[in-house]
Amino acid sequence: MKRYFERVLDGLKTSLIKMASLVEESIRYSIESLIKRDKNLAQKVLENEDRVNALEIEIDNAINDLLALQQPVAVDLRLILAALKINNDLERIGDHAVNIVQSALKLMDMPEVKPLVDIPKMAELSQKMLHDALDSFILSDTSLVKTVIESDAIVDELNQRVANDLKEVIRQDISKLDGGFELLRISRNLERVADLATNIAEDVVFLTQARIIKHHADELQ
Repeated sequence: MKRYFERVLDGLKTSLIKMASLVEESIRYSIESLIKRDKNLAQKVLENEDRVNALEIEIDNAINDLLALQQPVAVDLRLILAALKINNDLERIGDHAVNIVQSALKLMDMPEVKPLVDIPKMAELSQKMLHDALDSFILSDTSLVKTVIESDAIVDELNQRVANDLKEVIRQDISKLDGGFELLRISRNLERVADLATNIAEDVVFLTQARIIKHHADELQ
């Protein structure tokens, strides 16, 4: 039974890594589709959505099997609970990638609202946060967690700057209202990706140190 448990646990980790890779790809393609106004890249994100959703169900089923049929010890139980939360967060990040693409596709049929400055910065930072958080999970290493948590505040500031800039653009030219709304929607989705990356980083602390820190980087050892 122990060998079966370890086999399912290893499969759970492998599925999470596959899902993480897909979600990272979707976020990258969603932003590239916006910047390059490339519908083919947007389509790749939409195609990834079904694969992400299928993996979410597969991971949920594996977790249910582990909890229902086994009696995991404390460290394994923490891994299972962390995997449950990360699975949900990754699926939500995949949804945000789809939201970004939906807005990008609309913007492709509109005149440019304004040069993209802060949104690419948000995208780069939120993608790095996600990558670092996932590396922390895969390696069970909290060394990057503090950086991820501290970066979240920078993304929040950029999101507010985007909102303020777009308000001014729309005030000067009301015809840019629809395009401005889509850019604001993209900015808010990137801000949520950063929040979810932070959640994943915090889950690594729970997994490795059995502590819940919730946005308190100063509590890291």
